[in-house]
Amino acid sequence: MGWNYGDILDAVALVVPPDHPALVHNGRTITWESFDRRTNRLARALLAHGLNAGDKVAVYMRNRPEYMECVAACFKARLVHVNVNYRYREEELHYLLDDSDAAAVIFEPEFAELATALQPRQPKVQIWAQTWADGPAPDFAYGYEGFAGEGDDSPLEIERSPDDLFFIYTGGTTGMPKGVMWRADDLRRAQLQIPILEKVPGDLAEHVDIVATDGPGTCLLPACPQMHGTGLVTSIGALAMGGTVVTMEGATFDAHELWRSAAKHQVQQIAIVGDVFANPMLEALERNPGAYDLSALAAIVSSGVMWSIENKRGLLKHLPQAAMLDSFGASEAVGFGLSITTAEGEWRTAKFELGEQVKVFTEDGREVTPGSNEPGQVARSGPIPVGYYKDAEKTASTFKTIDGVRYSMPGDWCQVEADGSLTLLGRGSVCINTGGEKVYPEEVEEVLKQHPDVADALVVGVPDPRWGQAVTGIVQPRNGATFDETNLRAYVRGHLAGYKTPKRILPIGDMARGPNGKADYKKAAAFAQSALTPG
Repeated sequence: MGWNYGDILDAVALVVPPDHPALVHNGRTITWESFDRRTNRLARALLAHGLNAGDKVAVYMRNRPEYMECVAACFKARLVHVNVNYRYREEELHYLLDDSDAAAVIFEPEFAELATALQPRQPKVQIWAQTWADGPAPDFAYGYEGFAGEGDDSPLEIERSPDDLFFIYTGGTTGMPKGVMWRADDLRRAQLQIPILEKVPGDLAEHVDIVATDGPGTCLLPACPQMHGTGLVTSIGALAMGGTVVTMEGATFDAHELWRSAAKHQVQQIAIVGDVFANPMLEALERNPGAYDLSALAAIVSSGVMWSIENKRGLLKHLPQAAMLDSFGASEAVGFGLSITTAEGEWRTAKFELGEQVKVFTEDGREVTPGSNEPGQVARSGPIPVGYYKDAEKTASTFKTIDGVRYSMPGDWCQVEADGSLTLLGRGSVCINTGGEKVYPEEVEEVLKQHPDVADALVVGVPDPRWGQAVTGIVQPRNGATFDETNLRAYVRGHLAGYKTPKRILPIGDMARGPNGKADYKKAAAFAQSALTPG
């Protein structure tokens, strides 16, 4: 019998002390007893208002308790969670809701204006619900608290399946966002294979026994958005073990708020996405040494981008008891590799220990020989996703069968060292990874080319100490047009999410394209880097 998170949460709630915190946010604490009752009510309300097992529920909010309540309720009701990037603009949101076949959208008041604009365009959506606000919800939306705060709060007592699905929408390897479909059983098994757990349960009974015997799980603070894979999967993992998820109040990342929250709630684990978080975190500690009681902190976990060894070393000076865990994974697979840095030892940046069931293949399907210096794409077998929702072509290109074994191959290139460890080379495609967000250049290029002053445009990622890669535009102005970088950046920001807006836009006389008209991204990147290098 396989894993199902609805069953896990039901069972764990029976052995965790009822007053133990499940969710903490801005002075508000939802105990495990309350979390269990509220998510039971929410699950029932969604079903009572017309949803059926397998229907999709889009969760459109920042990090806050309601996010994980929605995720838990979906698990319990056998509904499918759909993460919504709250940075998206109207057209991007319309695409995602339509592509996912969302039957319900749960949003927070900050996004009521966009939800109102979208509502007439989304005929598939049966339920709109807004979380608590000072004023009333839009007339088309239910009040979330009416769903979660009232009604029958007993367990649903429905038969669930290890095949129940969970979606993580990603644009990292897919161009337009696509829903990565995880079976509940595969996602839980993938989580349990990450080698940081002291005890690994074999079934639900063992799982519950560990929680009952060893006490509730870790207290986690996801600094990164829960609508992305790193924040989402780590939060699910903490709750599955009866732990606590602490979220911050601010709409933008504030390292001092993070450390204050970590100290106040004695956080044991923090989830981040590389140096875009680690840089300000280290700076805050350097400026205020000893200001925060972080003695409970045991680990900082990063995934999604490379995390520099310099920042790990700096953080360890202030947190000598903690481990810096650099997890090599993606929405399409968990557990490609793990790099662990402690005060006693370290790996260098971009070097990972091979995970179990991980191989590296050349483009023609040959397995790379360790120590050969031959690059290849990393591949993971075992518990991996079913594929991309409604996209058989992209599923076939990412989830490949080699010698009878099915692998997830999102496109990350590596070398295999003689000792069997991985050195990450980067994404083989032109996808830009900026601060943990994935930006597909063609999407930004098409917006730039719609501007009347632009004849042609390319977008590349330029190495950046804060963002990992900075989105950088290169445009060829139309004859007679005046190049205005500020105007062009504002134009892009008006059409796309802010993180997709180029940090810089540079003019060029002759666009970096080959004779066949195809973009020469290598040449474009070299031009951008040269133009932005002082002197």
